[in-house]
Amino acid sequence: MPDTLTIGEARRLALAAQGFDFPERDRPVTWARLGRTIRQINLLQIDSVNVLVRSHYLPLFSRLGSYSHETLDRRAFHNRTRDLFECWAHEASLLPLELHPLMRWRMARARAGNGTYGSMDRFGLEEKAYVRSVLDFVTKNGPTAVSDLPDAGKGEGGWWGWSKGKLALECLFDQGLVTTATRRSFERIYDLPERVIPSEILNLPTPNEAESHRRLLELSALALGVGTEFDLRDYFRLPVLDTKKALAELVEDGTLIATSVDGWKQQAFRHRDTRPRRKAGGTALVSPFDPLVWERARAERLFGFHYRIEIYTPAPKRKFGYYVLPFLMGDRFVGRVCLKADRQAGVLRANAAHLEEHASPAETAQAMAEELYRMAGWLGLSGVEAGASGNLAKALKASL
Repeated sequence: MPDTLTIGEARRLALAAQGFDFPERDRPVTWARLGRTIRQINLLQIDSVNVLVRSHYLPLFSRLGSYSHETLDRRAFHNRTRDLFECWAHEASLLPLELHPLMRWRMARARAGNGTYGSMDRFGLEEKAYVRSVLDFVTKNGPTAVSDLPDAGKGEGGWWGWSKGKLALECLFDQGLVTTATRRSFERIYDLPERVIPSEILNLPTPNEAESHRRLLELSALALGVGTEFDLRDYFRLPVLDTKKALAELVEDGTLIATSVDGWKQQAFRHRDTRPRRKAGGTALVSPFDPLVWERARAERLFGFHYRIEIYTPAPKRKFGYYVLPFLMGDRFVGRVCLKADRQAGVLRANAAHLEEHASPAETAQAMAEELYRMAGWLGLSGVEAGASGNLAKALKASL
């Protein structure tokens, strides 16, 4: 019999795979629970925007509820308790240490001049002597910020207006010759991998590229529940041709099962260890950089939810707001809310709130209000205030 899923089955399969299986979010969150969740979704995407909270903190809150930021920081940025490392995966990300061998193929390609970004490859080639001098500086001096370099130069402003020193350190980071030792006020501090990554991890054998791609695709399938070839490839940003080859091999040996999903034009795939769920979901505010929604086309296919982040859209042209979080209730996205942590006033501001057409205003507003209070408490804010923008604003204000 052909493997087929209704859209409801696909949605619940995806939610359960991502840890949204109505978890208990009111009990204490230990590192054991945090670690299990990270290993279930494989990575936490990092982003510099801090209008609410840094993006890598949010997926764990969405799934588990309130927890201490320091608990995650200790496991990500402190050598004695390190359980995670930073690398290019789905953009810059935190991954469990045991995945380090599977990411070495990307570092090796960067060292060969075929890295994450072509502009960085060109810089590494054109400024080879300078990049080597920066590596020598880190080797001699230990944990290094860009400002520590004696000849770093000045940046031009903006995300990619990096100084010469920053470009060199990022080039070395891409190549795996330095890694993130820690972060200070979110700034990367670089050091040699052998002084950051535990030796038992560095000494693990390095799989060849083909094996790495197969294993990463398998992890992607487990984390997504069900996805197209592009969905699976995008999770770790794998190369197109290598993905097609690995995918064919995983289907041939039965690890992945070709699946049809009602309403999807593209062929889908699921892992052989997954099974349709009768119930999955939860109540959660979801980060724009959460694996559940980071591939916007997939979010639309699964949930009928059209979502775009409008950070880079000029204010007059924004439809929903600057930093908008989708709101999950049950197994559907029922609304979205533009949030800002006003730390000076001690208030979580819901500047705009919008309802999806299929959702109930009263139910959604009440559930969103409860979740906003939960988030405010987690962020150490004393209250929640709602603005007047959006078709859910009035009901949300009344529920608060």
